[in-house]
Amino acid sequence: MHTMEERYISFPDPYQEYPHGGLIAYGGDLSPDTLWTAYSQGIFPWYNPGEDILWWCPDPRFVLFPQKLRISKSMRKIMDRGVFKFTENQAFREVLEQCMHTPREGQDGTWMSMELIDSLEVLHREGKALSYEVWQEGRLVGGLYGLLVGKVFCGESMFSLVSNASKAGLISFVDKHKQDIELIDCQVHSAHLEQLGAEMISKEDFLRTLPARI
Repeated sequence: MHTMEERYISFPDPYQEYPHGGLIAYGGDLSPDTLWTAYSQGIFPWYNPGEDILWWCPDPRFVLFPQKLRISKSMRKIMDRGVFKFTENQAFREVLEQCMHTPREGQDGTWMSMELIDSLEVLHREGKALSYEVWQEGRLVGGLYGLLVGKVFCGESMFSLVSNASKAGLISFVDKHKQDIELIDCQVHSAHLEQLGAEMISKEDFLRTLPARI
């Protein structure tokens, strides 16, 4: 197990095999430079509040290829009716804060912190992190955020305050970026995203694909 020192940005080789579901390192910090170094190598943080930062590169990897997006008949009707309005990078911090505070079924809390949000805002100003917002009658009801590494969008989190808002947001996001984003990294399995066409690929395939798109 690789231990990271604060302000010393060094990760082990993600191509190696690691036990514990792909846990490759712990410690370090959530500075903008550390986050960008991690995501550029296919590594992401995920941990419980108050504990050491854990860094992951799981095998297999859950991803969505935009051309394989599946839209159900009911979702097509929702999209066609214009139930929601969509924007990009118009409420970045609000999206992050909603992702941090909105309860999720089967989860007691969130690993996100204000330190992470502050660092992501720096990356956002540098054009490396973006948000996608879902609005209904002028109210922010859903959204997602992530980091853009070349043509790979590293999707980090999404939230929904009304039914189907996050699904609609992802569908709209994929449609808008289908020409410039070739792979969406969903990290770990989610039934919600599987319904939309996300699938498992091997870590090796994911890592081999990532540099080709940067």
